[in-house]
Amino acid sequence: MRKRFFYLLLPVVMIWCIAGGCQPAETSASLDHGEVPALYEVYQDYFPIGAAVNSWTIKSHKELIEKHFNSLTAENEMKFESIQPSPGRYTFDRADAIVELAEKNGMLVRGHTLVWHSQTPAWVFRDEEGRPASRELLLKRMEEHITTVVSRYRGRVYAWDVVNEAVADGQGGYLRTDSPWYRIIGPDYIAHAFIFAHQADPEAKLFYNDYSAVDPAKSGKIYRLLKELLEQGVPVHGVGIQGHWDIDYPSARQVEAAIKKYASLGLEVQITELDISVYPWQDRRRLQSKPENRLEKQAERYRELFEVFRRNKDVVTGVTFWGVADDRTWKDNFPVRGRKDWPLVFDEEHRPKAAFWKIVDF
Repeated sequence: MRKRFFYLLLPVVMIWCIAGGCQPAETSASLDHGEVPALYEVYQDYFPIGAAVNSWTIKSHKELIEKHFNSLTAENEMKFESIQPSPGRYTFDRADAIVELAEKNGMLVRGHTLVWHSQTPAWVFRDEEGRPASRELLLKRMEEHITTVVSRYRGRVYAWDVVNEAVADGQGGYLRTDSPWYRIIGPDYIAHAFIFAHQADPEAKLFYNDYSAVDPAKSGKIYRLLKELLEQGVPVHGVGIQGHWDIDYPSARQVEAAIKKYASLGLEVQITELDISVYPWQDRRRLQSKPENRLEKQAERYRELFEVFRRNKDVVTGVTFWGVADDRTWKDNFPVRGRKDWPLVFDEEHRPKAAFWKIVDF
């Protein structure tokens, strides 16, 4: 009878776990360290420690944000579709709230992002008759949008991800040709974006930001883009390495090689979107995996990566986590709907994980 009851209950438990109810138990390494230090204070001699936040987390995670971070990035609130959803109608309320929270607490703000092929309204690429916009019209709209947004936060946002994810993946072509910015304007849309941003705020640091920026095939193309921009006199100050990684990839050596490669151009390097999945890429579709067995490995990954960041503190000028705690992360449901992930250094109860202690105890 007991066995029959167990098998009747098992599907319910599995559904509950997939929905996120089975939070992995933390190891003792995350629970017995005494008083929790402020993360940004631990790194005050190295670089700012940031978090991507949104309209909900600045309220629900306010205590955690104010204690541990000294730099904020808007997760979505400064993207084109959020700032200017229709022609000439700017909606700054949510972005303003993030900037105001940062200013109240003496934090830096990174702007994300001005020009991207994703999360940009369809109207941007169409004329008034619904036909594809001309090069001249799209450049005009780009300039107006960048000037309006950057000018509003001039002196308040210290750095901008000006262009996001413009380089093609893998072994194929150079730039992403499927971007409507590229198709309509041409490859020089990238240079124009940086020039417009610099004109709007000459003191802001301007970054190119991309994922897979430590992969040899793609990093070579990113390096080429940055080198060409600098040779043209385009105002580029840094490169943002998105750190959407996992417990197996990439290696610390690979990350360090990429940092040094970009820095050789005289650019700052920032880790802009750091989160380490407990699932290796090849295992991400296997919902039956047991993440509690992977938390120590995740902690070790964080440790070795932060050792690289600290070792290169002369060129690494910021590290930003893409989220605040495991109860709210974009990696939930990616790439499989219903799958829960735990990629950050604070758990679902906002407690420090083993990964937290690995990066503060050094």
